Amino acid sequence: MTDVQVRRIEPGAIDAEQAARAVQRIKAYLQRHPDEQAIRVQAEVGGEEALVLPRRAVSLLAYVLSQAAAGRGVSVMPSHAELTTQQAANMLNVSRPYLIGLLETGKIPYRLVGRHRRIRWDDLMAFRRESEAQSRAAADELAELGQELGI
Repeated sequence: MTDVQVRRIEPGAIDAEQAARAVQRIKAYLQRHPDEQAIRVQAEVGGEEALVLPRRAVSLLAYVLSQAAAGRGVSVMPSHAELTTQQAANMLNVSRPYLIGLLETGKIPYRLVGRHRRIRWDDLMAFRRESEAQSRAAADELAELGQELGI
C-alpha cells in the first residue's frame, strides 16, 4: 500500500482568524440544518453551481479548521494506511522495541513486507482505544480502593 499518503498542514500554514470565522459559519449552518446530509456550498458572490459535500466531510473540515484556528498542525491519514514500526511507536509514544514486543505477542496485528513489519492505522487506533479503556478502568479501581481505605 505504498500509494497511501498522509496529508499534513503545518502549524500556522492557515490564517487562524480566517479559519476561526469559517468554523463558526460551518458549525452554525450544521446546527441550523441538523438533518441535512448533503451540504450545498455556494460562493458568496456569483452564480456558480453549488458544490455538494457529505455532512461528515463538512464536519471533518470544521475540525481541521478549528485546529488551524488554534495554531495547531493537522495530519489526515486514511484508515487503511500502513505504518512502519517507528511511525507506530511514535503514535503510541512508546519505544520501537516495546512496540515490536506488542506485535510479537499478538496484541497488535501486523503484516510482513519482506523483513519489515507494517501496522494498519485502524489496528493501531483500536489497540490505543482498548489500552486507554483498560487504563481508565485500572485508575477507577485504584480510586475505589483508595476511598475504601480512607486514603
